[in-house]
Amino acid sequence: MAPDEFAGRTAVACVILGLSFLVGVPGNLLVIWTILRHVQQRSHTVVLILNLAAADLLVLITLPLWIYSLARSWVFGEASCKAMVYVINACMYSSVFLITLMSVERFASVRHPFASAGWRRKKALNKVLLVLWAAAFLFSIPVFPTQVVEGDPGEEHCLYREYTSDGQEAVCVLLETLVGFAVPLCILVVCYSCLYSRIAQMTFKSKRKSTGLIASVVVVFALCWTPHHVGNVLSLVILTIKGSHREVAARLESARTTMTFIAGALVFISSSVNPLLYVFVARTFRSSLRETGIQKLFWHISSTAPREGTKELSFVTKRPSFSQTQSHSSQSSLVSLCEDEPVAPVEFTVSLLVFITALGPGLLTKITLVSH
Repeated sequence: MAPDEFAGRTAVACVILGLSFLVGVPGNLLVIWTILRHVQQRSHTVVLILNLAAADLLVLITLPLWIYSLARSWVFGEASCKAMVYVINACMYSSVFLITLMSVERFASVRHPFASAGWRRKKALNKVLLVLWAAAFLFSIPVFPTQVVEGDPGEEHCLYREYTSDGQEAVCVLLETLVGFAVPLCILVVCYSCLYSRIAQMTFKSKRKSTGLIASVVVVFALCWTPHHVGNVLSLVILTIKGSHREVAARLESARTTMTFIAGALVFISSSVNPLLYVFVARTFRSSLRETGIQKLFWHISSTAPREGTKELSFVTKRPSFSQTQSHSSQSSLVSLCEDEPVAPVEFTVSLLVFITALGPGLLTKITLVSH
C-alpha cells in the first residue's frame, strides 16, 4: 500500500474514532453513573443496560491510544498490543451478546409473558450474565497467537494478524463472523420481525414510532458491523480461490485491504450509539430529560425506580399479572411498548453537554486534547 494511500485511510479512521470517543464515552458514563447512583431498584433490563454500557465504555476508552498509533506508530510493545486487542474483542463480543439478549427478553416479554417469568429471578440473570461474559472472553482467545505488531522501524502498527496456515485463518475468521455477527443478527431479525407482526395487528397512534425504533435497532447493528464481516467473508473467498484464480484473489485482497480501516472504525460507532438506542428511548429517561437540570434528572429516575411487580425501565414496561389472561397481558405490554417515543437528538445532546459540564473542565480539556 502506498504511503499516501495509507495516510488517507488512517486519517478517515481517526476522524471516525475521535467522534465515537467524544459521543460514546460521555454517553456511557452518564448511563453508568445514573444507574449505579440513582436507580436503587434495578430491573433486569436496567442490569443488562448497565453491563452493555460498561462493555462499550471499556472499548471506547482505548480509542485515544488507537488514534495516536494510527497517526504515528505503535510504541507500546507487542504484549500490550495483544492484551488490548483481546480486551476489545471480548467487550465487543459481550456487547453483541447483550444486545441479542435484550432483544430476546423483549420478544419473550411480549409474546410469551408467562413463560419468561422464570428467568427474571435475580440468580437466573446473574448466571446468564456470567456465562455471557465468559463466552465473550473465551471466543477472544485466538487473538493471542495471531495478533502481531508489524511495520518498518518507527512505523509499526498493531493492526495485523499472522496465521500459521490457511486452515487456522479460515477457522478464526469463520468463528468470528458466525458468533459475532451472523447468528446474533439472525436472532435480532427474527425477534423484531415477530414484534413488528404483533404490533401490526393492533391499532395504536404510536405504532409507527415504535416500529421505527425496532427497525433502527437492527439497521444500526447491521450498518456498524456488516463492513467488517464482509471483509471476513472476502478473506474466506480469497483463501478458497487463490490457488486457482490468482488474479481474482489479488483484486479481492486489494478491495479487502481498502475497506479494512474504515470497517474497523465503524465497529466502534456501535458502542457510541448504544446509549441513545437502548436507554434514552425508555420512558423514565425520556420524561426526565425534560426536567431543567441534571440533578432533577437523577432525582426523577431515583423516585421512579421500579419495585418488584411494578414497572421496570424497559421498552415493555408492564409485567404480566397471574390474574390476567395471557392475551390481555400481551396487549398491555404492547401498549406500553408503543407509548414510548425516542428522545429527540437535541434533547440527547443537551443532556450530554450538561453532564460533561457537571464533571468539570478537566474532562473537557482531556477530550479536547484527544481530538487534536
